[in-house]
Amino acid sequence: MRDGVFLLLLTAVATAVFTAARLIDNAYVFFAGYVVLQYVVLATAWNILGGYTGYVNFGTAAFFALGAYATVTLHKLTFLPLPLMTVVAGGISGLVGLAMGYLTLRLRGAFFSIATLAMAVVLQTLITNWDFVGGSRGAYIVRPQQAPLLGGDYIEYLFLVMLVLAVVAVGTARSIERSQLGYGFAAIRDDELAAEASGVPTLRLKLIATTLSGAFMGMAGAPLPYYVTFLDPTSGFSLGYAVNSIAMPLIGGTESWLGPVIGAVLLGSLQQVATVTISSALNLLIVGLMLVGFVVVAPNGILGLARRRVRA
Repeated sequence: MRDGVFLLLLTAVATAVFTAARLIDNAYVFFAGYVVLQYVVLATAWNILGGYTGYVNFGTAAFFALGAYATVTLHKLTFLPLPLMTVVAGGISGLVGLAMGYLTLRLRGAFFSIATLAMAVVLQTLITNWDFVGGSRGAYIVRPQQAPLLGGDYIEYLFLVMLVLAVVAVGTARSIERSQLGYGFAAIRDDELAAEASGVPTLRLKLIATTLSGAFMGMAGAPLPYYVTFLDPTSGFSLGYAVNSIAMPLIGGTESWLGPVIGAVLLGSLQQVATVTISSALNLLIVGLMLVGFVVVAPNGILGLARRRVRA
């Protein structure tokens, strides 16, 4: 299927999802749906680096929080609409991803993963001591009562922004997967030394991966201040973002754009149901149990299990 046709189908699905959510006429659908879509973007972004190239990034929360605090900064300084803030936040996070890649991609395996975790700790320390964005006290954001253009509740607008972002992220991931860039990523994942010996520009491709991955993570975090209305370093750099962004692609399958989407929808929906019916404290427990279960039963994720069943 060509990229243009796929994008049209993806847009049609997104339109159907938004229309169905409005027909249900329940604000909680938009609140819960926003979180699930946010994880679709985060999982897809992580998979561009972690799944396609095989470099495991533990610093998801850093890029996510960077996007959120970029919005806080722009909210204080400018009157930009949220979509433009999201683009700017993505640009900032992408540049940080490029810098992180340049400094750390000569490391491999666990050493690279530890370096990304250290970067998250450094960024959290900087944000905690930056009074302009609230520092350790946190920052309040006044959310508008009505959404621009739509005229409904502002949460519907946030849901729509995240839905569009999910379409862009998934479309980009699928386009990469079937391109020369994607084949280069796969060569790095399968055997980086052999790829480099064959003339594949491994460092340049990895820098592209870190930049794209960081940009989408930052854009996923950009609307967060308007969603929660209060942002502090603890919530912005929450461990849950890092754990979910890794677990969702692993459970869905890391070698295809569809895997992170399946994992995000499955895990994100289960967490939202658990939050309402039991407690949000169980969210990470659910992720941990499912991750252990899939590692034992289906180490290649749901897609890998499906392929194995079809071949059988």
